[in-house]
Amino acid sequence: MSTLQKPEWPEKGELVLATVKKILDYGAYVTLEEYSHKEGLLHRSEISTSWVRNIRNHVREGQKLVLKVLRVDPDKKHIDLSRRRVTKRERIDKIYIFKHDRKAETFLNTVADKLKKPLKEMMEKAAAPMEEAYGDIYSALEEASQKGPDILTKIGVPLDIAKALAEIAQEKIRPSLVEIEGTLHLTSTKPDGVSVIKKTLQATQGISTPENAKIHIYAIAAPKYRLKVEAENYKQAESILQKASTIAIETIAKTGGKGSFKREK
Repeated sequence: MSTLQKPEWPEKGELVLATVKKILDYGAYVTLEEYSHKEGLLHRSEISTSWVRNIRNHVREGQKLVLKVLRVDPDKKHIDLSRRRVTKRERIDKIYIFKHDRKAETFLNTVADKLKKPLKEMMEKAAAPMEEAYGDIYSALEEASQKGPDILTKIGVPLDIAKALAEIAQEKIRPSLVEIEGTLHLTSTKPDGVSVIKKTLQATQGISTPENAKIHIYAIAAPKYRLKVEAENYKQAESILQKASTIAIETIAKTGGKGSFKREK
């Protein structure tokens, strides 16, 4: 749910983005970015899984934190929060989603101004159907950036709004890429073996790839080399990785050398 559509108070167990405002001996007071800067308490016992001797060694004023909501009491206007119960994966995912939500809201505001429509109408006629169909607004806009306004009109977004959103999405959103990799093992007994291996690695760069796809090669320690592929989806990335590794093995074999490839999980 975008921050424009969030309820007044967070729910127990929810992850929130907060800014540290004041640090005391017993904990830190923070403001919640997505809830009109409501104040919450991060008690010292919830800061770290290890013993906290000095709170300021763990958090600082102005610092952005991803926290988990433990308790909410709207009557007392009190929110208890935890940092130690947030995993690294949860923290990364929350920041990623928050940034994308903010971008999506900026796009909606821009289109509302352009079409001279109230933001409430944009939320009802565009944001609501996009969230229902895709789970979040940004995911819908990502697809619209690649496939145009038709994917938005199909889920009920009015044509004029769909066209304007697709236009700004195509201008502002770069396709998200997936990454996969593996290790090439290349050996050559030729006197110019270093040159042979260099040409072998260069051969992998010569294969044709879809737009936005990239092949990267890094030396680990001879005879091992990291082969990494970036592409728009895993199927595409796997195909490119297979072609690149096959070409490398075939190229080194033609010179009498040996090659093998191990896909990293």
